[in-house]
Amino acid sequence: MLALGLTLLFTLPGTCGRAQQATLPAPGSPAVEKSFPTPVNDIVADRQKTQSPALAGTPLRAADVMWQKRIWRTIDSREKINLPFAYPPRPLVSLLVEAADAGKIQLYSTIDDKFTTPLSALERTAINGGADTVAIIDPRDQSVSYRAVPRAFNPADFRRYRLQEITYFDKAAGSMRTQILGIAPLKDVYDETGNYLYEIPAFWVYYPAAREMLATEQAYLEGNDAGNRSWEDLFESRFFNSAIVKESNIHNRRITDYHADGRSRLLEAERIKAGNLAREQDGWSH
Repeated sequence: MLALGLTLLFTLPGTCGRAQQATLPAPGSPAVEKSFPTPVNDIVADRQKTQSPALAGTPLRAADVMWQKRIWRTIDSREKINLPFAYPPRPLVSLLVEAADAGKIQLYSTIDDKFTTPLSALERTAINGGADTVAIIDPRDQSVSYRAVPRAFNPADFRRYRLQEITYFDKAAGSMRTQILGIAPLKDVYDETGNYLYEIPAFWVYYPAAREMLATEQAYLEGNDAGNRSWEDLFESRFFNSAIVKESNIHNRRITDYHADGRSRLLEAERIKAGNLAREQDGWSH
């Protein structure tokens, strides 16, 4: 029994050594690469994306429109309900610019509010804030030349959006309805020292032609990361807060043109809103 134990004692280390040598690659041979599964940044790999087409609008005859009023609104992305407009990974302005670059939608000039003039190449550059002139030195002869370099697009410069819409009374449906016509991101303009000066509309997007694209783009849904809400859903359900800044009038004035302080502007906006609601009751009474 003692002899058997000594035999195992001297044979086991040699066996372990041969096993280790069998697993090590030979010197100079290529290392064997192990394949790893592709990481999925979610609990499921086949998360269904927003692909539902935009629902067709209700047919509307000119004879059924008994009354209509054109309204301009502003949406401030700093308000809590409007935070999806400034969702850092993909804010709305980035979505619109990328869709235009891909040929999915058309951007229109802000020369008017009628979607008559597509943006030129120079105006597309102005969305980024123009271009900077950069000096280029040739190392061979030290000659200097200048080149215009477009500035990088910064979505943080767009904190508010302008909506153009028409509120109308549909006689066939017997109700007041609202149709969004256009969306215009408002760009903040600063001076050389970084002080805020004013905001200007960067471009117009004709909303009825952009609905199909917006129906395939997901809008962040607060409180539910598995939510499948599209931007078209957000606009059609009017899941945003906005302030009226203008209604169509004979003088083409904005509320700021005849009301100086903020409180008066809010009261005027509420008066316009209440007047539009009263029109629905007038439609029923007549």
